[in-house]
Amino acid sequence: MPTISVKRDELFKALERTYTDEEFDELCFEYGLELDEVTSEKEQMEREKGVGKAVGASEVVEYKIDIPANRYDLLCVEGVSRGLRVFLQKDPTPRYKAVPPKTGAPQRLVIQSSTAQVRPHCVAAVLRNIKFTQERYESFIDLQDKLHQNICRRRALVAIGTHDLDTIEGPFSYEALPPSQIKFKPLGQEQEYTAVELMELYSGDSHLKPYLPIIRDKPVYPVIYDKNRVVLSMPPIINGEHSKITLNTRNVFIEATATDLTKAKIVLDTLVAMFSVYCEVPFEVEMAEVVQPDGTVCKYPELAYRTETVSAAQIRKQVGAEIASADMAKLLTKMCLQSSLAADGDSLSVEIPPTRSDILHQCDIMEDVAIAYGFDKIQKTVPNTNCIAEQFPLNKLSDLLRRDVAACGFTEVLTFALCSKADVADKLGKKIEDAKAVHISNPKTAEFQIARTTLLPGVLKTLYHNKGMPLPLKLFEISDIVYQDPSKDVGSRNERHLCAVNYNRSSEFEVIHGLLDRVMQLLEVPFGGPDGYRLEADTDPTFFPGRCAKIVARDRVIGHLGTLHPDVISNFDLNMPCSALEITIEPFL
Repeated sequence: MPTISVKRDELFKALERTYTDEEFDELCFEYGLELDEVTSEKEQMEREKGVGKAVGASEVVEYKIDIPANRYDLLCVEGVSRGLRVFLQKDPTPRYKAVPPKTGAPQRLVIQSSTAQVRPHCVAAVLRNIKFTQERYESFIDLQDKLHQNICRRRALVAIGTHDLDTIEGPFSYEALPPSQIKFKPLGQEQEYTAVELMELYSGDSHLKPYLPIIRDKPVYPVIYDKNRVVLSMPPIINGEHSKITLNTRNVFIEATATDLTKAKIVLDTLVAMFSVYCEVPFEVEMAEVVQPDGTVCKYPELAYRTETVSAAQIRKQVGAEIASADMAKLLTKMCLQSSLAADGDSLSVEIPPTRSDILHQCDIMEDVAIAYGFDKIQKTVPNTNCIAEQFPLNKLSDLLRRDVAACGFTEVLTFALCSKADVADKLGKKIEDAKAVHISNPKTAEFQIARTTLLPGVLKTLYHNKGMPLPLKLFEISDIVYQDPSKDVGSRNERHLCAVNYNRSSEFEVIHGLLDRVMQLLEVPFGGPDGYRLEADTDPTFFPGRCAKIVARDRVIGHLGTLHPDVISNFDLNMPCSALEITIEPFL
């Protein structure tokens, strides 16, 4: 859950009432929030630095409030105070409007086709005749940062740019150019840099460094120009110094570039809705035109309202409280969801505002009813159904085997379900094409490229990290591996495996063989016969020639055991002989 810091006195001024900390904590609970901490900048600095005084730190009391992760409208003091005022019935639910400019044509932003290679979408809007104070300005910047960290996924999905419209001139052009061709003075700098130089400059910046990989390896970088080729921003990294926002800014041009258009619309609607209250006409936002590469003209922000019809009887059943339909409509209205009774007297007509992108289903409306009614007022009841839980058979078998394999002197390990291609192929002496592995389309690191098709690499890596422990090292793991399977609706299937290794000065193949016999004894599978198991000589590049056998149970190959090949051992940076066993346990359910 994101946590926002709001100045207590500023919030109380907006609410037109002074609360004690206990009273405000109770109000937060009633609205579905949580007051996490009451602190100040001075207290935080002293706590971080230990004993001593934080010289010059502010003593202004701040409330740290935990916000639900999907409530983007509550990520700033404007949103919290507006929501609480409506909840306390001090204000009606605000009505947000996207309007054309009073004079002249709308601001226009043209998206060039080259942006498809990096960030294809862009939306825009104008906050006209806005009045900033120091507190409002700081809140405006802080909301952008909170959105960037939350719904924007650290700018990977959406990057917001805000500009002083009076310093630039439209129409604007959103382009993608080779980094060497982009040159401008970035925010807070005294000279111009090319995009290549900026990447080097900000590689040591703790704030901007995490965003560089988003576009660093792209052949072209996104950039937004105005009519006079003045750079507004190079998203998602930095805005230009020329159009920076100040306390004297009166007209704000907002652009949001994105790889996800839906998220961009939500971000734009949230930002303009929160700060349109400071415009000359509150809650009115000036539309901008965005021209797509195919010539289509879209107008933003949409600030769209929609109406949902929900059953009051169903809500009563799910919430577990007898709430009259008319009272239910009042409760939803307190949650900024303007509601009224439908003609049938039972259904509710609920209007979803553009700020409530978290309302996706009827269950979300039920949740708001429960919050407004009060969770503490809902009586605890025993369910009418009587269900007896039962462990999934495969998991029960796995747990039983874990206990008995551990009793044989083996230590259990738990390794990553993802691994590199080399782990299941080259290092084991095999080809990746034969592994039937499920590949990750956009792996973040070379260590996690595919879903594992065998448990052996993970156990061997664990051996490597514990080479300093006394010998012998006897490890095992019982977990799932993943194979491609076109017959499944998801294109893959899981299979539960048991893998065990014995690492010592000699391979001690008899130790692994003895473990196999014990496991089969526990599974009540005899040695030999049509219903039993047997060992057959086999060749497998993972194992030493002549020291490998396949395990056949009930006329099905369930795995292999043997002494690992020296090349495999050295590939995992080990230096002692190792014997290993890996079987599937699913046929024995």
